[in-house]
Amino acid sequence: MEENERKTCIVCGESKEEGITVVTEFICTSCETEMVNTNADDEKYPFFVKQLKQLTVRFHA
Repeated sequence: MEENERKTCIVCGESKEEGITVVTEFICTSCETEMVNTNADDEKYPFFVKQLKQLTVRFHA
């Protein structure tokens, strides 16, 4: 990512510089870290699933 480029995280909604782009959406480093360390039985897990549903992949037939 270019220096000082800020994008809005689809998980926390904050504008950050560091993170990853998945398909077309940005996930900040802190949310990425929290998600990968969250167990499926954690109360925050459904929230992460809901936010990640924003990642849509379009296939052209």
